[in-house]
Amino acid sequence: MGLFSRGDSGGPEFDEYGEFVPSNVPDPGPRLTDHAVLEGEEHVEIHRTVRDIFGERGVYDTTFGYNLAKLNLDPRHPDAGFRYAVEDDEVLHVEFTPTTAFCPQGEVLTTAASRALNDLADRHGFEAVEVRIADRHQHSDAINEQLQADADGELADSSEDEQADLPF
Repeated sequence: MGLFSRGDSGGPEFDEYGEFVPSNVPDPGPRLTDHAVLEGEEHVEIHRTVRDIFGERGVYDTTFGYNLAKLNLDPRHPDAGFRYAVEDDEVLHVEFTPTTAFCPQGEVLTTAASRALNDLADRHGFEAVEVRIADRHQHSDAINEQLQADADGELADSSEDEQADLPF
């Protein structure tokens, strides 16, 4: 039982990690459709890797009490979860769609997913991973701008500048 697990609540049966059920995953957004969107076994293979990385790095949804990758398998939230696309066999594009447009954990979950997938890059075989939150989230522009700044290394530079200006 996981740290945030609530035990058996008698809830719905989840899809299996080896299944790709198109009606239970979000539609790919515009950031993905410019690339080769993964379907079927290709989606399943990457999603297993994501699940393992999230398990190792502790990327859990505290609301539901499970590894965030399990959201793709939760039939209660068919329009939420992760979709993947590949660019030139080198870049994995990942789009996270939270359960609601107002998800208060959207930024934290997307940032945690991005850091986990980029920190354990040897696990997935891509030269780069770009994780973004779906446009339907109320703060998607700001969250995605910050994720891009993190990827570009701008976060460390700006925090050092801000700290240098502190009066103490």
